[in-house]
Amino acid sequence: MNFNDRTEIEKNGFKGFKTVKELWNDKNPIPKTKGVYLIIDPNFKKTEFLPTGVGGFFKGKDPNVSIPELKSNLITNSQVVYIGKAGSPTGQATLNSRLGQYLRFGQTKNVGHWGGRYIWQIKKHSDLIFCWKLTPNDDPREIEKQLLSQYIKNFGNRPFANLTG
Repeated sequence: MNFNDRTEIEKNGFKGFKTVKELWNDKNPIPKTKGVYLIIDPNFKKTEFLPTGVGGFFKGKDPNVSIPELKSNLITNSQVVYIGKAGSPTGQATLNSRLGQYLRFGQTKNVGHWGGRYIWQIKKHSDLIFCWKLTPNDDPREIEKQLLSQYIKNFGNRPFANLTG
């Protein structure tokens, strides 16, 4: 898949394409089922960072890192800044619950998830776009692994905010 081509991303089953700002106002469009998701930076050719982002603290830990660290993680030729999953064969998490948690973290709330926190230090974080793919008959973790593997094959590293996986 070409991660920089929205048409190809859509052909691979991704829907939604809602900005953080839109989802902060209304997260109802996010499905209440398991799946995988991408976070896209439409400004990726001009990404700027905040020294202190809007992410909440988790268990008292500061989510912010230095701008040089952010820059060293940035994949400058990729619009996808994070690949994630919601749900498991036995778990109850849905895209709606997982992305809702992610979005609350970006509103300086203390939530129980630390993954992907670097996106909240992107200066234009409210312009970031969330899209998702439903995986009703598949394990989202397996689909996420496939996407990460394909991404690494294309770009030589994980997406900007994928610190593990």
